Amino acid sequence: MYNLLNGLRVVEAAAFIAGPSCGLHLAQMGAEVIRIDQIGGGPDFRRWPLAPGVGASLYWEGLNKAKKSVALDLSRPEGRELAAGIATAPGPNAGLFVTNFPAEGFLSYDRLRGRRDDLICVRVMGWPDGRPAVDYTVNSAVGVPLMTGPADGAEPVNHVLPAWDLLAGAYAAFALVAAERSRRETGRGREVRVPLSDLAIASLGHLGQIGEVLTGGQDRPRMGNDLYGAFGRDFLTADGQRLMIVAITPRQWKGLVAALGLETPVAALERELGVSFARDEGVRFIHRHRLAPLVETACAGRTAADLKAAFEARGVTWGPYQTLGQALRSDPYFNAANPVLTEVDHPSGARYLTPGALATLPQDHRAATVAAPTLGRDTDEVLAGVLGLSDAEIGRLRDAGLAGGA
Repeated sequence: MYNLLNGLRVVEAAAFIAGPSCGLHLAQMGAEVIRIDQIGGGPDFRRWPLAPGVGASLYWEGLNKAKKSVALDLSRPEGRELAAGIATAPGPNAGLFVTNFPAEGFLSYDRLRGRRDDLICVRVMGWPDGRPAVDYTVNSAVGVPLMTGPADGAEPVNHVLPAWDLLAGAYAAFALVAAERSRRETGRGREVRVPLSDLAIASLGHLGQIGEVLTGGQDRPRMGNDLYGAFGRDFLTADGQRLMIVAITPRQWKGLVAALGLETPVAALERELGVSFARDEGVRFIHRHRLAPLVETACAGRTAADLKAAFEARGVTWGPYQTLGQALRSDPYFNAANPVLTEVDHPSGARYLTPGALATLPQDHRAATVAAPTLGRDTDEVLAGVLGLSDAEIGRLRDAGLAGGA
């Protein structure tokens, strides 16, 4: 937790990963993030993985750390009116709203702007025309599963990491801060739409893949675990461990060749082919089927510990293949030795390693990571402090089943 955004109030009404992760990033940089949920919990509230025994969603409490929680009955007009009022409440550092609700619904920009003209609304969408989509359906549509998997495979291979959702959350946070900065200069609010499909195709374009297909006339083929455009692959050691080894830059390649003692056979192959592997990463990729057996044989003759020492001495870029459990137990980059991760008590009753702000600011104090709230914990505080409702008015809302939570 850092305080760079201290004083900003962001209201979030969103489910799945992109919208809540946007709010999470902002909260962990110091913004006050008020999350609005349906009484009893929205789509994310019981999503897997679940805490053993109690069944609470580890997913929900992971994405909603450091936020305030308001529970309202959003199925009724008065509950929707309360949500809109919280999103558009006055204040120079308020009027910032993150959502993935439909663009034409009760939380549409035009309706909310009627209550606050300088509102900034960041809306995460599936498709830009409003059709629903999730990371996996967008990913299949842009062809990534057909680039992934064994070179001789025919079936699509989905990945388990929702990359577009995660990137959308980070991009939405950036877009909100950019729009807020502009509002400080101009006084103007705006809606910012972030469709997953636009983000996916733009990202592939940024990486040169649109140009690759349109100028080359064919899609990128599958190539198993080989790194596209340079030298990289998994290799097995003498003691049965598998390492990912990558050599993109000339320095990385020279370090790998020296660490494995391959100077002589690599030089001979260069003379045979009339190329320089040190100068051109593309040449290494083209001739990977000649280079890989050399590296494979060298790795197979040494233990993982021996290779680690040699690689570290030569600045080789490599990483072990390990499960998340193994990483959490023994890898200092991924356990309590890393200040990004600290032990936190959660609403589920579980205590476990929990990430704080992803960035590290060496000159700033990193405050303790704050757990997610229980559902609706802050309903009364927000209704009173943001909307100015009296205890009697809040009591009436609770009696009517319009406001919930602790």
